[in-house]
Amino acid sequence: MSSNPYDRPSDPAKRNSAALTDGPDRAAARAMLKGTGFTDEDLARPIVGVATTWIETMPCNLNQRMLAQHVKRGIRDAGGTPMEMNTISVSDGVSMGTTGMRASLISRDLIADSIELAVAGHMMDGVVCLVGCDKTIPAGVMAVARLNLPSLVLYNGSIAPGSYKGKDVTIQDVFEGIGAYAAGKITAQELHDLESVACPGAGGCGGQFTANTMSAALEFLGISPAGLNGIPAPELSKKDAAYEAGKLVMHLLRENIRPSDIITREAIENAATSVAATAGSTNGVLHLVAIAQELGIEFTIDDFDEISARTPVIADMKPGGRFVATDLYRAGGVGLIARELLKHGLVHGDTLNVDGRTLSQIAAASQEEPGQEVVLTIERPLKPRGGIAILRGNLAPEGCVVKLAGHDRMLHRGPARVFDSEEETFAAVKARKIKPGDVVVIRYEGPAGGPGMREMLHVTAAIVGEGLSDSVALVTDGRFSGATYGFMVGHVAPECYRGGPLAALQEGDIVVIDVDNRQLRVELSDDEIAERMKSWVKPEPRYTSGVFAKYAALVSSASLGAITQPRRDML
Repeated sequence: MSSNPYDRPSDPAKRNSAALTDGPDRAAARAMLKGTGFTDEDLARPIVGVATTWIETMPCNLNQRMLAQHVKRGIRDAGGTPMEMNTISVSDGVSMGTTGMRASLISRDLIADSIELAVAGHMMDGVVCLVGCDKTIPAGVMAVARLNLPSLVLYNGSIAPGSYKGKDVTIQDVFEGIGAYAAGKITAQELHDLESVACPGAGGCGGQFTANTMSAALEFLGISPAGLNGIPAPELSKKDAAYEAGKLVMHLLRENIRPSDIITREAIENAATSVAATAGSTNGVLHLVAIAQELGIEFTIDDFDEISARTPVIADMKPGGRFVATDLYRAGGVGLIARELLKHGLVHGDTLNVDGRTLSQIAAASQEEPGQEVVLTIERPLKPRGGIAILRGNLAPEGCVVKLAGHDRMLHRGPARVFDSEEETFAAVKARKIKPGDVVVIRYEGPAGGPGMREMLHVTAAIVGEGLSDSVALVTDGRFSGATYGFMVGHVAPECYRGGPLAALQEGDIVVIDVDNRQLRVELSDDEIAERMKSWVKPEPRYTSGVFAKYAALVSSASLGAITQPRRDML
């Protein structure tokens, strides 16, 4: 046996990291890594990144440092060497209704960039991404899609519901409580008592809001191990799920199974179907289109509309329904939804999950809790069509997204109440200046104009809290929280800041939202709109330097997923 310490043959699974760690030329790199505690034995193994988005600004990601230790243990036991890395997250719930909310969507691309850079810069062989808060989930998928290394994404689990006056409550109830307090329907003490119990511990927001919408979508997409995302954050078995994820990524690595092998056009269609079937967040449209673009897969907002139109709602989930994610887990999990959708051929059963099974096999293995009421049969759905539709018209030539969850309205015609920021709108709602029949229009909150496309939950929840949700509609080039319900239209494109026709609206113009005919329009002729736009002046940017300005310069239209990409003239 050679006495030369550099004669050890390289592990064939070190497809990337061997160039970083093997041989005498890499002695300096090994010296640095040994300074962090790694041994020669560690560095001879495949290196797997464990990316967390832990941050102490929210409960959503709070258990990730703990879960990372179990992922790492699984990787080690399966013959790999884990290297943990951490990036940022921005809490939608904490920043909602403030200028800080502009950072939320921007964080999605920054998180993806950070993971991509850390993994590529250290030439890792595979990745496990731990995700929680809304934007971290698509960000993790976008990162592994770009890297295309053997990888998986694990959701750290949903928060348990709080309890208030004998009822389960979520953060949605607090936002609506703000509106109820402003309307004099509850006292300051009641609002304070509610806020103090709504979020009892770690985990993503509990309803079928954006985090749980995307968690379910990732299981349908196949990039998350089936059944593991749905385990709630407080469950002891979440640690076991993390350990299994660590072992599983090593199997993917040995077999060289990559995200491009899992995330196909059919898998994205499955994920979109899960969003429709659960009446999930409109953000699902934005994120799945963005993920498709990262992989060069043709999938548009119109494809999403076709899928939603043919997919019944079969999960009775908040915000429009009765149950939260922990209830779905106890009922039998996401596999029940797949089982029902497969009955009518609404999903592709032969798509693969990272755990090696097909969607059909996952559905067949699902175990339903007797008497559960969370997932309905496909024969007797809650609604005949999904909770999202794509509209076009003279106010949204590139399209927009309407949320259909939590109400039965398909048509609204009313006078525009025009506001050029979320703050102006919230002040008007709080002052009770919005009347039944109005169409509340919030402009200059798009991807570039915001920048960052703020969510309007502060406004929409106040509208609900004041009892106007059944009689008022809202239109914006910004976004909605997954906790929003009511007749709400978002993602209007082109956005106002880039000269979209929403900028031509004036107070009192009659706006029509017609879902059956897929139209968002103002009762003005094209010539009248064009004449008004002649006097339109593009506003000065809110930011001229730093990450906000950089994002505004690079971000695409919401209709394209609001991804950041260099213009061709920059290349």
